[in-house]
Amino acid sequence: MYSIEIKGLSVSYEKKRVLTNIFLNIDAGKIHGVIGPNGAGKSTLFKSILGLIDINTGSILVNGGDIKKQRKEVVYVPQKNDVDWNFPATVFDIVLMGRYPHKKVFSRINKEDKEIAMYALEETGMTHFKDRQIGELSGGQQQRVFLARALCQKADIFLFDEPFVGVDMTTEEKIIQILKKLAEEGKTLLVVHHDLSSVDRYFDKVILLNQRLISHGDTKTTFTQENIAKAYGGQLPILHKSGMMEE
Repeated sequence: MYSIEIKGLSVSYEKKRVLTNIFLNIDAGKIHGVIGPNGAGKSTLFKSILGLIDINTGSILVNGGDIKKQRKEVVYVPQKNDVDWNFPATVFDIVLMGRYPHKKVFSRINKEDKEIAMYALEETGMTHFKDRQIGELSGGQQQRVFLARALCQKADIFLFDEPFVGVDMTTEEKIIQILKKLAEEGKTLLVVHHDLSSVDRYFDKVILLNQRLISHGDTKTTFTQENIAKAYGGQLPILHKSGMMEE
C-alpha cells in the first residue's frame, strides 16, 4: 500500500483549472521533491491531500483511508509568509501545538507532551530559544521552530511548502539532515522546492508538475533536462541559491 494514492485529481479555482487528471502514488521512506514553476499547482496539490479545498474529480487516499480519519498522521509545514509572526507565543508554545492532534477535547498538555516538545527542540538546535517570542527570531530560526512543531506531532506523513526559502545555509543543512533521518524511519515526505541546483542531492524522488503531472520517479532518471523543459516551458527556473550568511 502506498502512503498517498491520488487518482484522477482535477481542481479548479473560479472555473480556472489548476490541476488536471493527476495520478500519483507516493512511497513511504522517501523524500519527494515537488518541482515546478509558479502557478504549477504545487500548493494546491498539498491542500487537496489535506482536504482543505474542494476537488472537481478524482480521489485521494492517505494511509489507505480518508484524510478526515488520518488527520493526526499528516503534518503540514506552511511557507513562512503564511504565518503571523507577531502572535504572542513563545517558541515552546508553538512547538507544543504539535501535540494537540493527539489530545482529546479538554485534555491538558502533560509531562510526556512537554518531554516530546523538548526533544524536538533539541533535534532542531532550538532548545536555548524556547522562551523567546517567535517574532524575535531570524528567518532560519523560525523555520526550525515549525520543523520542531512538525516533529512534535509524530506523524507518518510530512508536507513541507518551500522550507528552504529565506533560511541560511546552516539551517538548510540542518533541515535536510532531519528530513533524511525521518525518511530512514519510514516516514513519507513531500517538499515543495524551487532551487533546482540542489534537487539531485536532497530528494530520492521528484514530482515534476505544471498543472498536469509531467513526470514522477527516481531523481536520477526523472530529473532530466527534457522533463525540466517540459515542466517550466518558457519560464526560467532558479538554478542556484544566492550566497547567504550563516546565523
